Amino acid sequence: MRIATFNVNGVNGRLALLLEWLAEARPDAVCLQELKAPQDKFPAREIEKAGYGAIWQGQQRWNGVAILARGCEPVETCRGLPGDPEDLQSRYIEAAVGGILIGGLYAPNGNPNPGPKFDYKLAWNERLIARAAELVGLSEPAVLAGDYNIIPTSTAIDVYKPERWTDDALMQPQPQAQYRRLIAQGWTDALRHLHPDEPIFTFWDYWRNAFARNAGIRIDHFLLNPAAAKRLKDAGVDRDARAREKASDHAPTWVELK
Repeated sequence: MRIATFNVNGVNGRLALLLEWLAEARPDAVCLQELKAPQDKFPAREIEKAGYGAIWQGQQRWNGVAILARGCEPVETCRGLPGDPEDLQSRYIEAAVGGILIGGLYAPNGNPNPGPKFDYKLAWNERLIARAAELVGLSEPAVLAGDYNIIPTSTAIDVYKPERWTDDALMQPQPQAQYRRLIAQGWTDALRHLHPDEPIFTFWDYWRNAFARNAGIRIDHFLLNPAAAKRLKDAGVDRDARAREKASDHAPTWVELK
């Protein structure tokens, strides 16, 4: 079973590219982030024609998350990250697909740092850690996939020229420590587990010809609970999707489970 995560950076503006990638890669389930579309503007009909059922939580102009399932409907289990009923940002959705529990997330960016956006980032991550603690020990496979907006380490395997990111919220010690706390619960970082020493990037900025220079960062992650990690077969990044004209600044990232 192939599960992917893809920050599409505008689902309607890049719908043709999304549908093209779905037809080529044929993932069994997909977590989408940054829909940038209100609830009633999600392209459900086009997604359905492509062979996918979908659940989504849209938001005007920014944020927004969805889970797609090929040939079936995702069974929703949670909408919105628990812990703060006043938080209206569309950043977390959860569903069962093919016997696997999938949490799709779009964590806050946190810039500028310091400031209220960085404080919100840290508070949101604490709520994610609490939800993850409830899922990690499940007997069935569970996956937390999406754009975490955290560069896990300040090393060249996760970020091109780390010294250029020292002031950015994505590479601060606090969110990096939160990511390590997630791993310590018993989650497996699928990409890093299979490729422990290889530089792997999932995001390349539009500026300064970053993609052509491979000046990227790794912020899109798959965390697998022990039941899912036992089934891990492969993981990778679809870099070709990032190379296309008017592509998202993220590339689809995926895992294969036996």
